[in-house]
Amino acid sequence: MNNNDFIPPYPFKNKHISTVVPSLFRKIKDVSYERVRIDTPDNDFLDVDFSINGSRSIHVIIHGLEGNSQKAYVKGLVRITGKAGIDAAAINLRGCSDEDNKNFYSYHSGKTEDVDTVINYITKNYNYEEIFLSGFSLGGNIVLKYAGEKGKDINPAIKTATGISVPCDLKSVAYNFTKRSNFLYQYRFISSLRKKALKKSERFPEYRHLEKPIKSCRSFLDFDNLITAPSNGFKDAEEYWTKSSCKPYIELIRIPALLINAQNDPFLTDECYPHKEAEKNPYFKLTIPKYGGHAGFVNSYKLNGELWHENFVIKFILRNSKIYS
Repeated sequence: MNNNDFIPPYPFKNKHISTVVPSLFRKIKDVSYERVRIDTPDNDFLDVDFSINGSRSIHVIIHGLEGNSQKAYVKGLVRITGKAGIDAAAINLRGCSDEDNKNFYSYHSGKTEDVDTVINYITKNYNYEEIFLSGFSLGGNIVLKYAGEKGKDINPAIKTATGISVPCDLKSVAYNFTKRSNFLYQYRFISSLRKKALKKSERFPEYRHLEKPIKSCRSFLDFDNLITAPSNGFKDAEEYWTKSSCKPYIELIRIPALLINAQNDPFLTDECYPHKEAEKNPYFKLTIPKYGGHAGFVNSYKLNGELWHENFVIKFILRNSKIYS
C-alpha cells in the first residue's frame, strides 16, 4: 500500500538526492559496539557487532551491498532500537568487517545460511525471549528470503522480519543498473567488488587466471557470471539471481513481515513491489512511500537525527513484541 504520511523536505523529494546525501553526509556518533566473531560451519567467520543494554529482546540487522555495521543507515536503526530498550546485533557479512574472510567465496544476496548461523549462536549463548530481523537492500533480501525459507518452522523466538529498500527481483535490478541514470551507482559497486575479488585472486593461486577478467567487469552481469555465481555453486548469473531473489519466498512467510520500498527508488524495478504477494499473505505488509530514494527517507534537514523509516520499523517491531506491546 502507499504511505502518504512521509513527506520529505523539498530537495529530498529527488530520488538521487535522498539516496546519495544521507549516504555521504549522515554521521551517527552515539552508537558503540562490542564485536563478537562467530565461526561458520564451513571454516569461515562472521563478525557481529553487538549493542547491549540488558534487554530481553534483540534486533538483528543486516547491511546492504558492500556495506557494514559502521554505515550510518545501520547505526541509525541500532540507535533507535536502543532507545526502545532493545539490544541490537549488526551483522557484517563475509568480507565486510575490514578483514577478508577465509574462503574465496564471500557473501551474496541469497546467503541465508549465515543468518541461521548468527541466530543459532545468539540462541545458544544469550537468553533473549524475542528476536527481530531487519535488513537493508541486499540484507533485506536475505532477511525476507530467510523468513520464507523457514516458513512455519522458523525459530519461535523470531517475531518479525523487515526489509528496507529491497531488490526483490535481482535480475531486473541488475539490468536496471545498466541505465545511464544509474551508471555512477553501478560503477561504485562494481569497483568495490572488483577490488575485493582481485585481492582474493592473489590469495588463492588457483584463481589467479581470473585477474584480467575481473579487471574487465563493468556490470553486475559481468561480475556475477564470473565470480558470484560459480564461486557459490550457481551455473551462471541468471540462476544465481533466480534462486536468490526473495520475491518467490514472500508467500511462504509465517511471521509478521514488513517491506518498505520507496516508489522513487532509483535501484528498483516494478518487479520489486510485490503487490500480489502482499494481497495473498496476511503476514506480509507492503509499504510504498512516494519518496525516499534508496534507503534515504529523510524527514528533516537534521540528517543525524532519526529518519522516517527508522521510526516506522521500530513501531512495527514494538507492535509485534509481547514484551513491549
